[in-house]
Amino acid sequence: MTNPTLLQLIGAAIFGLAVLHTFLTSKFERMAHGNTRHAGIWHLLGEVEVVFGFWALLLMLAMASLSGTTAAVAYLDSQNFTEPLFVFVILVIAATKPVLYLTKRLVDLAVRLLPLAEPLAYYLIILTLVPLLGSFITEPAAMTLAALMLRDRYYHRGVMSSRLQYGTLGVLFVNVSIGGVLTPFAAPPVLIVAGKWGWDIGFMLTHFGWKAAIAIGINAVLATLLFARELMRLNPPAAANDANYDATNDARQRMPPAVVLVHLLFLAGTVTFSHHPAVFMGLFLFFLGYTEAYRRHQDALLLREGLLVAFFLAGLIVLGGLQQWWLQPLLGGIGDSTLFLLSTSLTAITDNAALTYLGSLVEGLSDSAKYALVAGAVTGGGLTVIANAPNPAGFALLKNHFHGQSINPLGLLLSALPPTLVAAACFVWL
Repeated sequence: MTNPTLLQLIGAAIFGLAVLHTFLTSKFERMAHGNTRHAGIWHLLGEVEVVFGFWALLLMLAMASLSGTTAAVAYLDSQNFTEPLFVFVILVIAATKPVLYLTKRLVDLAVRLLPLAEPLAYYLIILTLVPLLGSFITEPAAMTLAALMLRDRYYHRGVMSSRLQYGTLGVLFVNVSIGGVLTPFAAPPVLIVAGKWGWDIGFMLTHFGWKAAIAIGINAVLATLLFARELMRLNPPAAANDANYDATNDARQRMPPAVVLVHLLFLAGTVTFSHHPAVFMGLFLFFLGYTEAYRRHQDALLLREGLLVAFFLAGLIVLGGLQQWWLQPLLGGIGDSTLFLLSTSLTAITDNAALTYLGSLVEGLSDSAKYALVAGAVTGGGLTVIANAPNPAGFALLKNHFHGQSINPLGLLLSALPPTLVAAACFVWL
């Protein structure tokens, strides 16, 4: 490990403070409610999505002071912000009423095919089918759809126990993180390295996909069995408790197929050109025009939530760009088992796509080491809100429905540990 520069040390310190800040957001929220004079700033600091952007700003101010404004701007220009832009666009499109309508129809069909009571079947399908769809519609889209369905059917009612709230969130985050590995283009930590390492869809299915599917099934089944009694008590009628349901029509109301098709085409275009922000942002502007023209088939677009998630990820990229000096040496020159454990653990404190990217810079990694790195990165992707790019989307959609209108990071960590261990066992032993 080379001796770090003063700026790198400052960057590491600020990154550490940002991670610590994510565990203190609930305290800032309580301060906002108890201090009306400065409630605004405390509420701002209590938004998890703002944390990394806030500390990234402080890093840029420090860099400008030490190296000059030109160097700070040049550093920003050197970073790749395609992923935050992509997650913003895909979140907004995937959360629209027509896309959610189609996904719900697929979920309803799968529920009818299962020989289970409807409340248990619905819960099980959301935690299995939707995360697996993430391999085709991308993980951010899958997270958005699953979080919306869970919110509309369960969370928004305000009657879930904390145990069920956190248990469901932990399984959701872990299953979405591993659910995108059936293909090489859907999971950010895989997308980062697939081209360089020559991983195609056949490789992903045979080395990662089937193991992930087994882990997802085990996690969902165990959660359904664990919470079966409470789920049966909740048993909400789907239409009556659906925030996207149009109460002026009956439960058989249908979305025009042409509208659903157009939304799917925009979704497919965004995924196809996910590496080309000029293209997918252009498509997004056309999409905004289309939704305005056909407003009667739309709910309010989640623009604010999407922008907050993008801001979170952009801040993470800015801070993560100065962590190579200590992260990269950690990932090189160690055994595969140790690398898997290290990758899983480090993912909890840094975005897993950034982790695999740094690992891809290490020369001479064996095929088994590459597998260990990526498997560990996706396995640990549910432990914290910063571990996986789609997590802030689910966090933003569900947090206001938790008790106290905030999600305790320690609660998320503890609830995600069991499904993480299941995923680890599948990737290591199968």
